[in-house]
Amino acid sequence: MVASGLLVPTISHGKSIANAFEFRTVDEVLNELFETTTTTPSDEVTVVAPDIAENGTVVPVTIRTKLANIQSITIIAEKNPYPLAASFQMSNQTAGHIATRIKLGKTQDVWAVVSADGKLFTGKKQVKVTVGGCGG
Repeated sequence: MVASGLLVPTISHGKSIANAFEFRTVDEVLNELFETTTTTPSDEVTVVAPDIAENGTVVPVTIRTKLANIQSITIIAEKNPYPLAASFQMSNQTAGHIATRIKLGKTQDVWAVVSADGKLFTGKKQVKVTVGGCGG
């Protein structure tokens, strides 16, 4: 079984995902992608990232979840100038696991937002950045 998602140009309600990369707040991103800002923190969503990233340009991030019926996994870097880092559309046959690298401009929480069964579940991890990757 392949444990990866595919970046797709549209989201479930037909809007272009490209628009969400232009927004500057977490709430704007959530509204654009999911038409809601209501999320539920969950122990079933885990963000694996270094406690300290010496270079914010290339920060490895892994998202893991045991939730069933996953539609998407989205990564948000809440203090970046543009907080949406990545969004992966998932199929029912993929495991709830993605790994990628993102840019972080400064110390901040990295969010994983998992859409499953019509709800949004979140996990967060703070990553301390010593040299920023977004012009910082």
